[in-house]
Amino acid sequence: MSFQTAAIKSGSKRRADAITQWTLMILLAFGSLFMIIPFIWMLSTSFDWSARLELSFPPRFFPAEPSMKNYQAAFTNVPMLRYIVNSLIVSIGTIVISVLSALLSGYALSKIRFRGATVVLVLALSTMMIPFEMTMIPQYMMFSKFGLLDSYWAFYLPAIGYTFGTFLAKAFMDQLPGALREAAIIDGAGEGTVFWRIYLPLCAPIVATLVILLFLGVWNDLLWPLLVLKSADKFTIQLGLGMFAYNNGLNRFPSIILAATTVSLLPVFVLYLFLQRYIIESIALSGIKQ
Repeated sequence: MSFQTAAIKSGSKRRADAITQWTLMILLAFGSLFMIIPFIWMLSTSFDWSARLELSFPPRFFPAEPSMKNYQAAFTNVPMLRYIVNSLIVSIGTIVISVLSALLSGYALSKIRFRGATVVLVLALSTMMIPFEMTMIPQYMMFSKFGLLDSYWAFYLPAIGYTFGTFLAKAFMDQLPGALREAAIIDGAGEGTVFWRIYLPLCAPIVATLVILLFLGVWNDLLWPLLVLKSADKFTIQLGLGMFAYNNGLNRFPSIILAATTVSLLPVFVLYLFLQRYIIESIALSGIKQ
C-alpha cells in the first residue's frame, strides 16, 4: 500500500508540475504577443502609403497600399542621417567613458582590499535611489555656468559616475579568481597591467551587457538632450523625431513618423542580435537576477 501511495503522489506531483509549466508557457506566450503586436503594427503602417494622412481604425496589420514612399519621405523631410550620426557620437562616447569607469571601479572594489571599500560601495549604491528628475536641474545649472550646454560634454561628463555599471562589474569580477592577481603581482606586474592584461579580457560578457544597457538608455533618451541641446544640427535621433512630430503634428503624417521611428530602432535591434548571448552568460556567471 505504501508503494502505491508513493506512486500516486509522484504521479500527482508530475501532473501538477506539467500543468504549472503549461500555464506559465501560455501566460508568457500571451505576454509576448501583447508586447510584439505594437511593433508589428508600427512596421506594417510604416509601409502603408495610404496611412500617410490618417491612421485606419481598427488598426491594420497588413499595408493596404505597400510602398517605400514613407521611408523616402522620412529621409526627405527629416535629416535622419545627421540625427543618427549625432546619436552615435553621443552613444559611443558615453559608452566608452561609462564602461571604463565601471570596470575600473568594479575591479578596485572587488580585487583590491582597501579600508572602507564597503562604505564606498554603499555610498555609491545609495545614489541609485535618487531619481534623475531631482538631479536634472542642478546638473543643468552647473553645465550652464561652465558654458557646456549645447555640447556633447553634457553627456560625457555625467557618464564618469556609472553606479549601476560599477555594481554589475563588481558582481561579475567577484566570480573571477583572485589568485590571478596575486600571481601577477608576485611576478612584478602592477595593478594597471593586472587589470588590462588579465581581468579585462575575461570581462567580455559584462562589457557586452553594459554596452547594450547603456546604448538602449542613451539612444532612446529624450529628456536630457531636450534640455541641453539647442542647435538643430546637434540633435539626437529621438530629439529630432520628437521635434518633427511636434512641429508637424502627430496626426498629420503618421505613417511617415512611424517609418522614421522604425529606422531609429534598427541600430538597437542589430546590436542586441549580436550581443544577446553575452547578456545571458553574464547573468548566469554573476548570479544577478532581473
